[in-house]
Amino acid sequence: MLIETLIGGGVLAGALGGYAFGYEPFLKPREVRYRIRSERFDYLHHQHRQGLRIVALSDLHACRLWMDSPRIRRIVAQINSLKPDLIVLLGDYVSGIQPKKWTNLSPTAWTNALSDLKAPLGTYAVLGNHDCRFGAEGVTRHLETAGIPVLHNTATLLKTQTGARLWLAGLGDQRAVSLGSGRFLGEDDLAGTMRQVRGDTDPLILLAHEPDIFPAISSRVDLLLSGHTHGGQVRLPILGTPHVQSRHGQRYVYGHFVEDDRQMIVSGGLGCARLPMRFGIPPEIAIIEVA
Repeated sequence: MLIETLIGGGVLAGALGGYAFGYEPFLKPREVRYRIRSERFDYLHHQHRQGLRIVALSDLHACRLWMDSPRIRRIVAQINSLKPDLIVLLGDYVSGIQPKKWTNLSPTAWTNALSDLKAPLGTYAVLGNHDCRFGAEGVTRHLETAGIPVLHNTATLLKTQTGARLWLAGLGDQRAVSLGSGRFLGEDDLAGTMRQVRGDTDPLILLAHEPDIFPAISSRVDLLLSGHTHGGQVRLPILGTPHVQSRHGQRYVYGHFVEDDRQMIVSGGLGCARLPMRFGIPPEIAIIEVA
């Protein structure tokens, strides 16, 4: 009986491992939809005379085999087919799988693929912690050469064809430099970014790679969009996520959060970090419908 149990356990473990390493990471990204409202978004809707669709892509982690150029181009085509008004990229474009020297895809390869993203209001990006450690200046240069502005503690005013206005802001990464022992030095400047936003009538969307900043933002921010957690990358029934790269633990691991007058969406992202595996949290594209 013991031998049969051990064999059965081994077969189950092998099947789960094969699924986590060889199947779920390669799935076509699912399209996860959110509908967001606020007084300022209602005002934007009235001005724009139709809803606004924002598509968020997070944690690409471009690398050989798991997230190569052909796959990125398929994801870009999928995003374009959604006909978004605005596309936002939430950081971590470079490989998060070790050892990187074996898996890295050149920045030129993945930025060439991302350059085909199409939206009337444009495509904007922030950097993630892996981008900063790979070389923030180089990643920024490649993105901007591809026609994708990088918002680094910067706010910009967007205008639709009907004259509706929307502020879009992006923070520097909160974990830009590792100090060891779980300590980090960030490049984020929330106060300085907020000072660039003029008036309080037009809605404001803030991009920040890590969701950790959420408790610090004010109600002037209508929506915070983040990634970084990969939704835990492994999500087990009942147990949840064994490990989350956040000082808040599992509090902001995935999904739509509402606290007081503040809202945040944390995307499960597309790629993998550390190990090329996903379990219970398949690759995804977040679609935000501003009603």
